[in-house]
Amino acid sequence: MELLAPAGTPEKLHFAYLYGADAAYFGLGGLSLRDRAGNFDDGDPATLAASLRATKGNKRLYCAVNRYFQNDELRAFEQRLDQVAELPIDAFIVSDLGVVPLLRARMPNCELHLSTQANCTNQEAARMYRDMGFSRIVAARELSLRELSQIKNAVPDLELEAFVHGAMCLAYSGRCFISKWMAGRSGNTGDCAHSCRWEYALHTGDMYLQERERPDEYYPVIEDEGHTMILSSRDLCLIDHLAAFRDSGVDSLKIEGRMKSVYYTAVVTRAYRKAIDAVMDPTAPDPAPFRDALFEVSRREYSTGFYFGDEAVQHPTETSYREEYRFLGVLETNTTSATDSPVPALSFTAKNVCSTEDEIEALGPDTAKLPLSSPVFLDEDGNEVDVIKPSRSYTISGPYDLSPGMVLRRRIYDKERLKT
Repeated sequence: MELLAPAGTPEKLHFAYLYGADAAYFGLGGLSLRDRAGNFDDGDPATLAASLRATKGNKRLYCAVNRYFQNDELRAFEQRLDQVAELPIDAFIVSDLGVVPLLRARMPNCELHLSTQANCTNQEAARMYRDMGFSRIVAARELSLRELSQIKNAVPDLELEAFVHGAMCLAYSGRCFISKWMAGRSGNTGDCAHSCRWEYALHTGDMYLQERERPDEYYPVIEDEGHTMILSSRDLCLIDHLAAFRDSGVDSLKIEGRMKSVYYTAVVTRAYRKAIDAVMDPTAPDPAPFRDALFEVSRREYSTGFYFGDEAVQHPTETSYREEYRFLGVLETNTTSATDSPVPALSFTAKNVCSTEDEIEALGPDTAKLPLSSPVFLDEDGNEVDVIKPSRSYTISGPYDLSPGMVLRRRIYDKERLKT
């Protein structure tokens, strides 16, 4: 099974591959459903193409063109195709069928994957998309594993991709899942319970909604860059069920999260890499220590989505994100270090504040967690400091087996949790 990881920026792409992804997916500004992810549009197109080739090596890279286009937007997309064609893209993830003839006209042999936004929910639709030239479908979010298996058995020459981890959105482009989530009745099949019209109480402070007939269920109101999310579901986590996906014929396991941090990309990709290896090879190392880290990243409550029935996503019980650690930075080789040590100095740009007295750990592709007791931090002038501050560069030293590409984090304390 392929492990497909998100890449919201070139840096995240590097870490997706480094921490075990077989393939990664990215977006270009204005073409995908994650315009705020950072994307890959900065700089010269030729430079970007060269950078992507160097980063991906022999791994796979998919470009998300999964938004729905209006007429003017479609023309703008067509004008960008010459530049897009120069990028080392192995497949395009498409929702709007209007882009297919444009892609085919410029890149006749390009591989097409059908986005989950197209809501392919049955084997006849899957067969139709295959006949249209799609080599893979990304399964609709509301399908069960049994239904995935039925589609694969009916159309065995069509690759099947399924989300196994990350956030779940209730509505995109009119494809609403609120009714399915709360009442088990899908508006996409004409059985809408009109959950959006029910009576809710808004609780300030932690900011959450309560539906009148469901007093023990909480629906958090979450604010992010420029928007507010109401009625957000639990997050998806299927790491304990990968054998079932294998047995159902799923070809690619997909992680959501192009908007997430490098730390999130590394930890989640690594956990699923180790879990897939263990499922495919019983002699592989125990994935449990890497799995545990999934419960330490910033997240909502986990669920298994609709794969094993509707109940798993219907009952959120908490009103805020869980978070055990703060991301500190990524270790890089410090080529400007003036130390006489034969061991290369490692530096990082701090993402959060930290003290040498904090509980600090390093994570690597094959290192579950490495405690760093009393590390030595040097600022850019070579002075030892007890506190590191965000956006500044530091060198770290100590009797630790550290290497470039490792991720630093520190534990969050209860007094901080009360403030967030």
